[in-house]
Amino acid sequence: MDSEPHLREHAIRETSAAESRSRLESVSIRGFRSLADVQLTGLGDVTVLIGANGSGKSNVMRFFEMLSWMVRSQKLEQFVALQGGADDQLFMGNKVTPRMEANIRLATPDGVNEYSFALAYGAPDRFVFTEERLRFSRDGIEGHAPWQSAGSGHTEARIHSAAQGRLSGVNATTARVIRWLLQDCGTFQFHDTSASASMKQRWDVTDNRGLRSDGGNLAAVLLRLQDEFPDRFEWVQRNVRRVLASFDSFVLEEEHGRVLLRWRGTASDKTFGAHLTSDGSLRFFALVTLLNLPPEMLPSVALIDEPELGLHPAAVTLVGSMIESLASECQVIVATQSPLLVNCFGLEEIVVMELEDSRTVVRREGRGEYERWLKEDYTTGELWQMNLLGGRP
Repeated sequence: MDSEPHLREHAIRETSAAESRSRLESVSIRGFRSLADVQLTGLGDVTVLIGANGSGKSNVMRFFEMLSWMVRSQKLEQFVALQGGADDQLFMGNKVTPRMEANIRLATPDGVNEYSFALAYGAPDRFVFTEERLRFSRDGIEGHAPWQSAGSGHTEARIHSAAQGRLSGVNATTARVIRWLLQDCGTFQFHDTSASASMKQRWDVTDNRGLRSDGGNLAAVLLRLQDEFPDRFEWVQRNVRRVLASFDSFVLEEEHGRVLLRWRGTASDKTFGAHLTSDGSLRFFALVTLLNLPPEMLPSVALIDEPELGLHPAAVTLVGSMIESLASECQVIVATQSPLLVNCFGLEEIVVMELEDSRTVVRREGRGEYERWLKEDYTTGELWQMNLLGGRP
C-alpha cells in the first residue's frame, strides 16, 4: 500500500494495542465542493457519516481521494483534470471561492503531526499552492511547535522533497512520518460492476499488497490470502456463505502471472466468473475481503463510501458487525444512507451531515437528548428514519 515497508512494519508493531495506534484525529476543510467550512473532530475508531443525497458525505471521501493523489502519487494536476478542472472542485466555483484550505491532524504515540495546505485557483483551470506546511508537537510539551513551510507557487506537493531532506527549514523525519500517515489513508468505493470493471478482468498476481480503492485487484488479493493467510481466507469465504447460500468457495488459479476472479457454487462443480456474478454479490465479495484483511494489508485509515449499495438487508447488518471488528485493527470512516447500517453503531460514532444554502453542515448528537428514545429500545437507524437525528435518509 505504501513505498516504505519498514515504516509499515514499524507501525504494525506499534499497533498491537489499540491505544498505541496512529490515527486521524481531525480534519478541517474549507472551500472543497460543498465543504465550504467543515470540521470533523474527535474522530474515533469508527466514524459514520449520515445524511441525505447531496449532503456532502461523498465529498469528504473525494477530498481524501484527492489527498491520496496529491501525497502518494504527486498527481494533483491529474486528479483535478479527471474531476473536471479546478473550478469544479471549489465551493460554488472560483469566483465565489478562489482558494481551498485544509488542515489534517494525525495523532501518534509520540505526539501530533499536522499537515496544512492552501490551493489557489490559477489559469488554465488548475491549482497552485499558496501554502504548504507541517509540524510535529510532542506529547507532554505545552503549546505547539512552530510550523515549517514547504513554500508556495508550486503545482504539486513538496512533502516528498521535504521527506527526502531536500527542503531547508523542514524536518525530514516529520515530513516522512506525515507523508506515510497520509498516503496510508485508503478510500474504497466498490460501485463499478460494469462489463469493463476492473474486478472482472485478469489481474497481475503481484499487485496484492492491499485492496485497491475500486476492488480491481480483488482476485490477486484473495489469492495472496489463500496462500499466505489461509485462516483469513477461510473467514472471508465463511462470511460470504452466510449471505450467499449458493456460494461454496473461490477458485483462484494463476495463469501466466495473472489471475481471474472465479467461484464455485454449491449445486455443482461448475465455476462462475465475475461476468456471471450479480452486482451486489461482487460488491459483497470486495467488502468482505476488505473487512477481513490481516493488519499488514490494511491502510491505517479506511474510508468506505456507501458499503450498503446493492446489498441484501442481511448482508448490510453483517457488514456493520465486520466494520466494528475491523476498527480494532484500523480506523474506519463510513459514509452511508442505510438505516440498517446505522443501527450497528452508537450515537457517539455518528456524524450528521446536512445541506444548508448549498453548503455542508456537520454536527454530532449528544446521547442525553435521545436517552428517552433509546431506553424505549429505538435504534439509531430508527431515530434517523424518524428524522430525530436530522439528515433524513
